[in-house]
Amino acid sequence: MGGIVPTRETGGAGTLPMTSTELSGLLTAVRRSRVLTVTCGFRAPRSLLVRDISLRLSSNFFDGAAVVALEQLEQWEQLERSGQPEQSEHTTGMRELVAALGRVPGMPFLPCGTANAASWLAERDMLLVLDGTDRLSPEALGWLRALLARAPGLRILAAGRHPLAVGQGRVHRL
Repeated sequence: MGGIVPTRETGGAGTLPMTSTELSGLLTAVRRSRVLTVTCGFRAPRSLLVRDISLRLSSNFFDGAAVVALEQLEQWEQLERSGQPEQSEHTTGMRELVAALGRVPGMPFLPCGTANAASWLAERDMLLVLDGTDRLSPEALGWLRALLARAPGLRILAAGRHPLAVGQGRVHRL
C-alpha cells in the first residue's frame, strides 16, 4: 500500500490527494489515453495534481509538456481590458487558447494564426496540460477535437469541474 504522495514543488506545502499506488495508475492512464480529465469541485487539488503529473511525465514526451493555466489567462485578459480583475462568465476562445500556448515558458514561439498553430502542434509528441477547462468556448473545444484528430503524438491532460468535452476521454474524479 502506498502512502500519501508529497508535492514536488519546492517550498510548496501540502500533499497530493491520493496514494502512490493511485498516482502510479493515473500516470499510466495519462501515457495511454489521448485525453484525461481530472475533475474536482475545488480548484487547488486538481490544479496541483495536473501540474505535478506534467513535471513527472514531461521527459516521456519528445517535446515535453506545456501547461496552460486558462483561469490565469482569463485574469490577465481582464486586467488588460479594465485594469482590475473581476468575476465574469467569460469563456476562453480558440484564439486566446492558441495565444496562451505561445506564452508557455520553454515552448518555442508558435506560428501566427490558428491553422498554423494546429499544423505546428500536429507534428509534436507532447503532453498539453489545460488547467481550468470549465470556461473553454464551444469554438475552442471544436479546435481541440480537430487538433486531436490531426496530432497523433499529442496527449491532453485537463483539469476542471467537469470532463473536457472533446470526444472520448478518461475521467479521474478526486
